[in-house]
Amino acid sequence: NPVNPWISDNIKVVVRCRPLDQKEKTMGLKEAVTVDEIRGTITVNKLEMPQEPPKKFTFDTVFGPDSKQLEVYNLTARPIVESVLGGYNGTIFAYGQTGTGKTFTMEGVRAVPELLGIIPNSFAHIFGHIAKAKSDTSFLVHVSYLEIYNEEVRDLLGKDQMKRLQVKESPDRGVFVKDLSRFGVNKADDMNKIMTVGNKNRSIGATIMNEHSSRSHAIFTVTIEYSEKGVDGDQHVCTGKLHLVDLAGSERQRKSGATDQRLKEAAKINISLSTLGNVISALIDGKSTHIPYRNSKLTRLLQDSLGGNSKTMMCANIGPADYNYDETICTLRFANRVKNIQNKARINEDLKDALIRHLQKEIKDLQEQLKECEEISGPEETDESDYEAGEPGEGRLRRKDRKQVSSDKMAEMQAKIEKERKVLEAELNMTEEERNKAREELEKRENDLLKARFPHYLQERHQLLEKLEKLEKNVIVGGVDLLATAKEQEKLLEESKIELEERRRRAEQLQQELEEKEQEHLHREEKYSCLQEEAQRKTEKIKKVWTVLRAAKSELADLKLENYRELEGLQENNCQLRREIRQQMLIIDHFIPQKYQEMIKNNAHWNEDIGEWQLRCVAFTGNNIKRQNPNQDKKEKDRFEVDLSSFYSIYTMESLQLSPSKQEGAKASESSKSGRPRTGQRGLDDFQ
Repeated sequence: NPVNPWISDNIKVVVRCRPLDQKEKTMGLKEAVTVDEIRGTITVNKLEMPQEPPKKFTFDTVFGPDSKQLEVYNLTARPIVESVLGGYNGTIFAYGQTGTGKTFTMEGVRAVPELLGIIPNSFAHIFGHIAKAKSDTSFLVHVSYLEIYNEEVRDLLGKDQMKRLQVKESPDRGVFVKDLSRFGVNKADDMNKIMTVGNKNRSIGATIMNEHSSRSHAIFTVTIEYSEKGVDGDQHVCTGKLHLVDLAGSERQRKSGATDQRLKEAAKINISLSTLGNVISALIDGKSTHIPYRNSKLTRLLQDSLGGNSKTMMCANIGPADYNYDETICTLRFANRVKNIQNKARINEDLKDALIRHLQKEIKDLQEQLKECEEISGPEETDESDYEAGEPGEGRLRRKDRKQVSSDKMAEMQAKIEKERKVLEAELNMTEEERNKAREELEKRENDLLKARFPHYLQERHQLLEKLEKLEKNVIVGGVDLLATAKEQEKLLEESKIELEERRRRAEQLQQELEEKEQEHLHREEKYSCLQEEAQRKTEKIKKVWTVLRAAKSELADLKLENYRELEGLQENNCQLRREIRQQMLIIDHFIPQKYQEMIKNNAHWNEDIGEWQLRCVAFTGNNIKRQNPNQDKKEKDRFEVDLSSFYSIYTMESLQLSPSKQEGAKASESSKSGRPRTGQRGLDDFQ
């Protein structure tokens, strides 16, 4: 192990610009974005104001409209997946305005191998690595899939996708989602099928800017545990987690045309993305003592990915159209801030709760039990009553005096079977069919003999073998070819990787030559032949500096405008929340008396784990106390039942002060009518 297991590394940021789509071409929109893949720069021009200098941004890697899916994967995602296979945590997420190709980058087109996105390519990469691993290395792969819709965490692979899940935190596991479904997989096809099922359950909707707009953030998590023998001879277990995140796109209501439910979704999306921006600002500030991870479910789940124990890559997606100039600039500025965040990743080695360790122990125990069963079939005589039946694999034999079959007779039968077996092997004139038939007959007689000695042995052995086979199926052994249809995809990835490395070397050579020529040009400029030439060169330098100054002033004006728009958006969200609060307060004031409102406030407390208010003693109210004793007779039950028909209407002081005798009278007067249902609920005073 290295002396310092922590590796400090900034978040890698890449930018991908999609081509103009058919709708933008029909509208006559022009391209305002220029991509220089060699220098890693993005230049954005404001076509409405040609006199304004263009804005230039520099990133680790940039991709133009003609970039290929395999190229994007090999240059950006492959290093992260390699780190996860080495025991690190890794996160890959796509960010950008709605309709810029985030989902295409992450998922791609399933039917065309060349158009597969980062997620399916990572599947082929993972199982390609397992197939090439040593045979003494064991792997265990699990996947889960969730979405964050309107600040609610939902399980896309669960039986009930509408069920809200709780986000928890513990010292051992960190931040996790309680009751989230996890599925074991042993080939890339299984992962693709699981993801297809999850995508069908994901929330999508149509807006003016995108017909298939994602209305939720989705996180697909792959957990890879592997066990290998170290130099000390012991088995060491490492666990890597790969989070593949497809964020919902930021949008403005005037452009997306969102109304009603789509407007509410957009408000929640913008709030969570705004919180993500606040977290990033706090991380790069250096002076902030508090990072607001808990302000949204998204930042809470990505806590390790942002400034924590993870290697992270963000792909910022932008559109080239001049119509989206403001959104493109906002995305590029956001990405420019993210690349300053520093994570501290470490290998997750020898975790106590590693699942592969438990499975290996269980497999070893089953193998020992099978060995014991084999030993039982030795020459020692036992009786059927000597067997202590129990769970599969837990049966044992006890010695008794009685014997079911005599040892002499058993030895005679065994010798006869062995003699017939030797005769069968020595007989050369028998056909293959006759030989197989005779061999099957001998095996059948051996089994009958075994059943006579140990009636429960074969059944137990069969159960143990089934259980062992099931467990070994989950644990994947390195060196076994599990790619199947993914083998072709792995081959494409390898070919693309070689091609990209060659192009990268050529680009670096050209870049070096360009820099050398620029240096020569600068040195040449410093030599002046006369004062007139010097004045001319100085004037050119002043013009360059003036251009830089204008660009800085324009940048400052844009930042002010962006801050104003962000403030305007926050105010709109604030107004929406205020309207919802007023609506809730109107309902509360009309249906809950002031006395009980104060009681509820006094007994409410904030639950930090799930980010919600909860009531103390709620287990003793409402249907929670409706516990009926099955042995209780009806008379005893009726004694505790209270007629709550008067509580179904608007609460009034008169109804609250109604005496029990009046309640009985009201109950009798309504007996002929179809009264409201009664419940075993106690009075609200028990809540105090």
